[in-house]
Amino acid sequence: MPGLEPVITGVAAAIVCAPAAYVFGPWLLRRIPEPILDEDQTKLRYADLATPRAAAWCALLAGVCGGLIGWQLGLSAGLAAWLVLTVSGAVLGYIDARTRYLPSAIIWPTYGAVAAALVVGAAVSGQWGSLRRAAIAGVIGFGVFYLLWFVFPRGVGFGDVRLSGLLGMALGWLGWGELITGLYGGFFLGAVLGVVLTLAKVFKRREMFPFGPFMLVGAVAGVLFGEPLERLYLG
Repeated sequence: MPGLEPVITGVAAAIVCAPAAYVFGPWLLRRIPEPILDEDQTKLRYADLATPRAAAWCALLAGVCGGLIGWQLGLSAGLAAWLVLTVSGAVLGYIDARTRYLPSAIIWPTYGAVAAALVVGAAVSGQWGSLRRAAIAGVIGFGVFYLLWFVFPRGVGFGDVRLSGLLGMALGWLGWGELITGLYGGFFLGAVLGVVLTLAKVFKRREMFPFGPFMLVGAVAGVLFGEPLERLYLG
């Protein structure tokens, strides 16, 4: 049975995350406010994206990522926080891919929900050191991406800065290896593929690149590979 526990947890996590994202994705898209745009900016309206296709994509992303995360984390104290982040992240990733915006109306409440789940997890498990590390990692993630946004605002949007603190907090709960792998992996994927897609003229040079989906993929990679890579690096 111990060998089956990660599989069971992964399947259960996928079953929880996929329907939640299917329902909440279009629901949020119909309700979040539109950003204030400059005169030369245009975007798809969030409400116009609230379609069955969006629901299906959100469910697929949340189901796959939730299954992988559930399989990796098992019935651990941080699982609930990561399931919340998985559902929210699937919706945010879809929105950013379609509109190049990461709405703070979704990000900030997710901060609160993830933080609350981590506090409860620490209280139940006694992992107060993990909670302290999560808080520090959230500040580090936000600070690093804030600096990137300050230096290169056309490459990193402020929505990415907000998201980085959220991902840093969740990754930091798991460990420093997960944090470094998750944040660096997302940045590396976004930077490399951004250059490739720009050279391939999929995106124009002056267009804002949707960095959020790559940050989210990097976070999942951090969960899956952060600890093994840390052990490998430290010998």
